[in-house]
Amino acid sequence: METIKVSSWQEFTDLSLELDGWAFRGQQDANWLLQSSLARYLSSFVHNASNWRVQEQRAIRIFRRKAHTYIADARVLSDDLRCLGLMQHHGAPTRLLDFTKSPYVAAFFALERAIGESAVYAVNTPALYTDRAIPKTAPDLTRDMIDPRRAGNFEKYFLPDTNPIIWFGEPTEMDRRLIAQAGTFMVPGLLHEPLDKIFDHYASDDDLVRKIVIPFSVRDEGMRSLYRMNITNASLFPDLEGLARSIALELEVVWPKL
Repeated sequence: METIKVSSWQEFTDLSLELDGWAFRGQQDANWLLQSSLARYLSSFVHNASNWRVQEQRAIRIFRRKAHTYIADARVLSDDLRCLGLMQHHGAPTRLLDFTKSPYVAAFFALERAIGESAVYAVNTPALYTDRAIPKTAPDLTRDMIDPRRAGNFEKYFLPDTNPIIWFGEPTEMDRRLIAQAGTFMVPGLLHEPLDKIFDHYASDDDLVRKIVIPFSVRDEGMRSLYRMNITNASLFPDLEGLARSIALELEVVWPKL
């Protein structure tokens, strides 16, 4: 994985133009691994990794048994990717990683709460989409073959937690937050390895992942620029929670001038 440390907001915007069509993920601490919330949770609190598969299965099963009482259309729970997306966006740990097609949305999530160096990860989704990048040990496991939107594929290729594969994409029906954030998901076939290490199992002539480190000194200019683009919690989370969360940025960017 190539790591690039920018020295200015302009350098970040110039670099993002070179990565047209890639997918991006912002993390507020540059030292955090590129891993899912489920991987972080299990590695912290369930130290016997041999139990991880059954724990993940149980979590999904419990959610499906109970979530129908809170949603208008319970059919969403029978679709693996939509069910996982629903879990993810309401705080449950899952193996999904939230990415976005916008480097600026990713930068917002990296910078918003940063108190030191943050990072934006960029994944070469065009290479994955066209199968210019394939698993070395299982070249038949193409993106179409492992598509978790197909019935049975999540259980077959991902839940076993043995395949060094990554699928990216969106559910067939997207919710408001995913649309507002230009969101997409990365679905890894391994929990015990971060995404960049899983990409080491791929054969490709292209760079598959880059890490852009953003110093804290860039944060102020970056956040003000993103505010002018209307990239705030209010726009990225189009509900009352997003509006409430956006007030913090108003305190920082706008009200000191009044």
